[in-house]
Amino acid sequence: MTVSTPGRICLFGEHQDYLGLPVIAAAISRRIQVAARAAEQRGFRLNLPDINDTVNIPFDGQELPYPQIRDYFRSAVNVLLREGFTFQKGIEGEVHGNIPINSGTSSSSALLVSWLNILTQLADHPRLLSPEQIAELAYVAEVLEFGEPGGMMDHYSTAVGNVIYLESQPRIRLEKLSPPLGTFVLGDSQEPKDTIGILKRVKVGMLDIIKNLKTINPQFALDTSDITEVSEFKDFLTKDEYVLLKGNLSNRDILRDALAMLRASADAQTHFDHVRFGQLLNDHQANLRDAQRISTPKINRMIDAALVAGALGGKINGSGGGGCMFVYAPEKPEEVAEAIEREGGKAFIINVAEGTTILAD
Repeated sequence: MTVSTPGRICLFGEHQDYLGLPVIAAAISRRIQVAARAAEQRGFRLNLPDINDTVNIPFDGQELPYPQIRDYFRSAVNVLLREGFTFQKGIEGEVHGNIPINSGTSSSSALLVSWLNILTQLADHPRLLSPEQIAELAYVAEVLEFGEPGGMMDHYSTAVGNVIYLESQPRIRLEKLSPPLGTFVLGDSQEPKDTIGILKRVKVGMLDIIKNLKTINPQFALDTSDITEVSEFKDFLTKDEYVLLKGNLSNRDILRDALAMLRASADAQTHFDHVRFGQLLNDHQANLRDAQRISTPKINRMIDAALVAGALGGKINGSGGGGCMFVYAPEKPEEVAEAIEREGGKAFIINVAEGTTILAD
């Protein structure tokens, strides 16, 4: 059997989900495929020719140790063992993909979602889980299992696919959206990124700000306080803290504007304003660049060049400090891709795509 899972871009709400705020994300037409079959010899064996590697995991029915952190092949097995799955036979197969690796487009989550689908189908007692159930298991296996600081966006967007609006607080609420979006261009800066370091700086920094503000005004809440209210806290925060706070509240409001647009687009009588959609991406990027400070000079140049070439808007994608950016380019995507590559990026023309899919062999 073969399972195919897309990567993802975060349209709105970057660096917001771990603060309890919602996100809007889209699955993209670059994917990871895992082709596998049952084997008589117990254990899990996979070839990874794209990165010239192999996975060989002996298995005796018990939970697997982790020789290294973020071993998602093993963590997926362990999470499923706790869910009652068993594996008396082995599994062997091969992994292929064209999602940029370690670049903020959720290649690891896409791989994990594919692997979980394979495992649940080749277990002793197969169970067909919904994309939402697979997403929840992937979140446990990738984030909770290793005490990472990330959120749930990657797992839900790659498993469910298309465009989603996701709330994680006070409970998970998923809304599937179907806006008439055109072409995007993804640009890999090929700069290494420090996901964990940036998440800790931006997330912990913001949580400390919120904690301090609640001692001053117990009614303050990131999801309900108006951005105009933050001026009362200016004397209690450093300049960087104040800018970060305003940036987060601004990004929250940008997402709300975008959500109203995307919801309205479901009405066939409502015109979708592609230019306004692009401007909201630009507004989000301005905060990510100046308040969260997660963009880089090279990525800024790639975005600027793409805009000059005809893109309507764009932003850095993922945790930042390197990795990928994307722009919305429903017209002239080839010219936009060329502009990104002239700035030293590697460009991919992409579209919104379906979620994880079990393919017939």
